[in-house]
Amino acid sequence: MTIQWFPGHMTRAKRQIEEKLKLIDVVFELLDARIPQSSRNPMVDEITSSKPRLVLLNKADLADPKQTAEWSDYFRSKGLATHTIDANAGTGVKDLANKAKELLQEKIQRQIDKGMKPRPVRALIVGIPNVGKSTLINRLAGRNIAITGDRPGVTKGQQWIRFGGELELLDTPGILWPKFDDPIAGFRLAATGAIKEDVIHIDEVACFVLKVLVENYGPALKERYGLEGLPSELPDMQAAIEVLESIGKRRGCIVSGGHVDYDKTATLLLRDLRSGKLGRMTLESPEA
Repeated sequence: MTIQWFPGHMTRAKRQIEEKLKLIDVVFELLDARIPQSSRNPMVDEITSSKPRLVLLNKADLADPKQTAEWSDYFRSKGLATHTIDANAGTGVKDLANKAKELLQEKIQRQIDKGMKPRPVRALIVGIPNVGKSTLINRLAGRNIAITGDRPGVTKGQQWIRFGGELELLDTPGILWPKFDDPIAGFRLAATGAIKEDVIHIDEVACFVLKVLVENYGPALKERYGLEGLPSELPDMQAAIEVLESIGKRRGCIVSGGHVDYDKTATLLLRDLRSGKLGRMTLESPEA
C-alpha cells in the first residue's frame, strides 16, 4: 500500500511553522500513544530542532499502558522530555504549563535575574491529523474554540490562544509526510484514523489490524467477537481474511446470497479499535 495524502493546507502549515518559530519558546509534539513512532512526522525534527520539545503521548486511555510506559522510556532515552495525556478526559493536561516551564528553567531564571517578570510561555503544537490537537486546545481553554472532529484535516487555520497567565499556544494544522516509504506505518495510521478513509483499502487495513491483534491481544479479540479456534498468528492475507469472515458472520454482516460483507465487517472492526471497545491496545512497540 502506497498512500499519498498531502493537502495544500499542510504545505502551507510547514511554511507557517518555520515562520513562527522565532516567536516560540517550546514545541509540544503531539503523538498518538497507540502508534507513537508512526504518528511522528519526520519533518518535525528538522523544522523544530532549535527549540526545546515536549513529546505528548495523547489518547493514552486507548493505548496499552505497559507499552505506553515503554515508549515514554524510549523517547526519554533519545533526550526528549515526555508526558502522557488523555486530552478527551483531561488527564495530565493541567501539568503542561509546568512541564513547559521545566524545559525553559534556565531562560526563565535569566529573566528573573535581570529583574524581569517572566512572560507566558509560548508553545507550538505540532501533530499529524486526527491526533487530538483541537481537543487538547479545547480542554486547556475550557471552551470549544477550535473545531474538533474525528476526521483528519479538520483544523485548517492558525490561531494564538492564551490560557491563564502562564501559557500561550499557537495551534497549527497537522503535517503529514507526502508519501509513506514504510507501508506498515501507513497501515498503522489508517488503522487509527489518521488517514482519510477515501485513500485506503479498508479491508487491507482490517487484515493488518487482525494480524497485530491476533499476535498481541488474541484473548480480547476472541471475547469481543465470540471467536473460537483463533490461531496464535496469521501467516498470510488469506488467514486474516478467514478471521475477518468469522467476525462478519458473528456480527451479521451478510449480503444477499449469504456472503460476508467484508467492507462492513472491516468498518466495524476499525470502529471498535478506534473507540476502545476492543480494549486498550498499542499497534507498535519501541523495538519494532
